[in-house]
Amino acid sequence: MLEQMLRRGPGQTIEFISRPEATLLAETMVAFANTDGGTILLGVNPQGRVIDYLTDEDVEGELVRAMVMCRPPVVTSWEQYPLPGGVVVALKVARSPELHALADGRVLIRAGAANKPPSGEVIRHLAATKSSGDFEGEPVAGATLVDLDKSVLDEYLRLRQERGAPPPRGSLQDHLVDIGAMLEDGTPTVAGMLLFGKQPQVFLPQSGIIFVKFHGKDARGRDGLAGYGRRVEISGPLARMVERAWNLATEEMQVEAVVNGLRRHEVPEYPPFAVREALVNAVCHRDYRMSGRRVEIRMYSDRLEVISPGGLPGYITLDNIVEEHFSRNPRLVAGLFQWGYIEELGLGIDRMIEEMLESGHTAPDFEAKPYSFTVRLHNLRERRPVGQRWPTNMNERQIRAMGYLEQTGRITNREYRQLCPDVNAETLRLDLVDLVDKGLLLKIGDKKGTYYILK
Repeated sequence: MLEQMLRRGPGQTIEFISRPEATLLAETMVAFANTDGGTILLGVNPQGRVIDYLTDEDVEGELVRAMVMCRPPVVTSWEQYPLPGGVVVALKVARSPELHALADGRVLIRAGAANKPPSGEVIRHLAATKSSGDFEGEPVAGATLVDLDKSVLDEYLRLRQERGAPPPRGSLQDHLVDIGAMLEDGTPTVAGMLLFGKQPQVFLPQSGIIFVKFHGKDARGRDGLAGYGRRVEISGPLARMVERAWNLATEEMQVEAVVNGLRRHEVPEYPPFAVREALVNAVCHRDYRMSGRRVEIRMYSDRLEVISPGGLPGYITLDNIVEEHFSRNPRLVAGLFQWGYIEELGLGIDRMIEEMLESGHTAPDFEAKPYSFTVRLHNLRERRPVGQRWPTNMNERQIRAMGYLEQTGRITNREYRQLCPDVNAETLRLDLVDLVDKGLLLKIGDKKGTYYILK
């Protein structure tokens, strides 16, 4: 990995700095944190040549001074790599959920191989996609305990108990305070109103959902008129809206009858889990600070689109959306977990992709914009031709793994070791990494739960 960065040279996520210097370090750290994250290689000249033997003291002193210059501080980690000619220090900066500036007030972003001040419009975009306070924990002006729905609260408590959660502490109001749904003075928070409110949209009009079923592949119909056949506005607390949206999507889905032997079963147009996950993610991860726009579900003849207001939260990007997890509204996520809409925290995107692929569909499309995020599910089923040829630049072990995947649909590291018992485990792990890099496999899960499927 280090050798690849040295060969690639400075760019959007890589910077070379010969000697640690606090001001340049701070500028680059802020730029990386505000953009896509990156790695700063210390002890390397602009041509990628290792030129110095850096010590811990060299790095730590300047890094501490650089941290003081960042508002708020930028989280970093670093490692040393002894190489011929010197020691390289790799300083890693993650994309931050916050907007960072320097002590002198400058905001910087990474543009190519340079740290540049953004325009006012870009700064506004950054502010919209970064965290700016705990909005779901803010009080709802004018709301009281009377505005919460007792039947919804009773259902929540019953489901919570069925999941084996310990009994709530004290009174119902004490419990609502504990979970961030209410303040000590009895005022419901944004999270409390969205989860348990009688009419949340009275206080938060942007919190509803719009469902639209179009006749064809486009929103515009004949003669330039609206091309939809059904339009429904959904309101209520989040759990009720998810249920209503799911029912609408199910009603409008095409169903295919498949006969397997003597048995006939129905196959829906889209895998149910993938649809449910897209709906739940939209309502629990959207940016509720953005007024004037609701979650939109658009059903076309060839695809289903779920559009969530607000850009990707925190440090999440399209590149790391499968591996990394970040919740803009953790209280809403915890609440919907009690309703059973979120079964495995942090694994929904992985399984959504897997369900689509295993059903013969293409993988979902994810489109991220500064003020919206779209999940797009296509209903076209693809079947791999019998005897498809795989790329020739694979070793014998990888060809054996691909054959196993065609038969079983998935493979784990342990199963690969069983296929190749005489090969070192690290070699087999690198084989699978190489197949992911070639675009042939998709990695699902993390650590011991990791497995691979055909992409």
